[in-house]
Amino acid sequence: MVQLRIYIVSVLPASGPARRLVLQFSDFPSSMAPKCQSPLPPEKKKPRPPPAQGLDETSASAGLPKKGEKEQQEAIEHIDEVQNEIDRLNEQASEEILKVEEKYNKLRQPFFQKRSELIAKIPNFWVTTFVNHPQVSALRGEEDEEALHYLTRVEVTEFEDIKSGYRIDFYFDENPYYENKVLSKEFHLNESGDPSSKSTEIKWKSGKDLMKRSSQTQNKASGKRQHEEPESFFTWFTDHSDAGADESGEVIKDDIWPNPLQYYLVPDMDDEEGEGEEDDDDDEEDEEDEDDDEGEEGEKDEGKDD
Repeated sequence: MVQLRIYIVSVLPASGPARRLVLQFSDFPSSMAPKCQSPLPPEKKKPRPPPAQGLDETSASAGLPKKGEKEQQEAIEHIDEVQNEIDRLNEQASEEILKVEEKYNKLRQPFFQKRSELIAKIPNFWVTTFVNHPQVSALRGEEDEEALHYLTRVEVTEFEDIKSGYRIDFYFDENPYYENKVLSKEFHLNESGDPSSKSTEIKWKSGKDLMKRSSQTQNKASGKRQHEEPESFFTWFTDHSDAGADESGEVIKDDIWPNPLQYYLVPDMDDEEGEGEEDDDDDEEDEEDEDDDEGEEGEKDEGKDD
């Protein structure tokens, strides 16, 4: 049975007559009371992915400079402008230096001529100079050196426009190897900057072509002979395959020609080694003499003790 309870509450307002408030409560049996359920947690809403940007929008946003990048870009552009000015001055300086070099090349010619006349008084000056040079000496075989003993004069001539190239002239006495009195090799640099070279054709005497002579080694496996063309002064002289990488020509022009005397006066390494061996032998003999003297003194002391 449902029981109904009525409560009467008097409410006294701040002003005016009192009012009555009737509150009614019903008592329900426990069997009819609603069961208490734990409230479910509110379902979280998954964030919606942002709409994909189109290719045009993506590239546009990537190209937008970030804060500070605009100033950096402007600085880079200004640096490039300043660098262009520096390069322009460097080119101008190079042109001025070439003019000065051309001027003094003409002034040096009489002294080069005087030096050549004096060198002619010294036998085997040039072959000795080449043999003593660490790079040029690699361009000689045993027979090359014999042929170069007939070399009497070397001259390096830079063309009037220095940038265009130079020529090296080798003057020879009468010799058993070739008919030429002068062998010349020229190095050219055209307007586009491509290097090239050309040289005098060597007129070899019969059976004296040093370029065709090759070392022959017996191949044990096949029994065939192998012909190996050795690197030599004359193979360099006739080689025009890579003029831009011709270091030997540059060495002769820039290192030997300005002052050949410094390489002529280099002491012979074989002589130095021979002197060193003699000094070692002398030192060993001195040590042996000292040991003998000490032994004799020891024997004398033992005799006195007896």
